[in-house]
Amino acid sequence: MSIDKTLKIRLGLSGSRNVLSRGERIARLLEEDRFAVGRSPFGLPKVRVQKAIAGKKKKKTPEEVAAAAAAAAPAAGGKGKK
Repeated sequence: MSIDKTLKIRLGLSGSRNVLSRGERIARLLEEDRFAVGRSPFGLPKVRVQKAIAGKKKKKTPEEVAAAAAAAAPAAGGKGKK
């Protein structure tokens, strides 16, 4: 029997997760020098998971706006009425 297409997960685990596995937490702690090699893997401190944020668009300067308008003007002028 097949699974109905509405029940399938499209992206799976491709999104960001907010929980790390024990191995991932230990690797992150080792990078931050917060974990000793011989230490017990139980009772680990919390590790913050930073979510990726899309960058903000830069505001265009007045010169860039004028240049974009000048570049668009000849292209629009070629259509003309018949």
